[in-house]
Amino acid sequence: MELVCIGCGKHPHEIEEYVEAAKEEKMTPDDYVRQEEGTYNPKNGHFACTTCYIKMGMPDRPYPDYWVAP
Repeated sequence: MELVCIGCGKHPHEIEEYVEAAKEEKMTPDDYVRQEEGTYNPKNGHFACTTCYIKMGMPDRPYPDYWVAP
């Protein structure tokens, strides 16, 4: 499954924040998003990068649920 930001359409390896964080954690940008990105939806591979998440108004859900990219 291909991972893609629902806002900008970029893949993790195209987004500097994930490239740098993945290097620090010694993993691929895709693996970093799968493990660390709170907006990641494992059902379809969608997520929202920080910039796009902010542009969307930082959607949220009440505890114990959390928002994931549709």
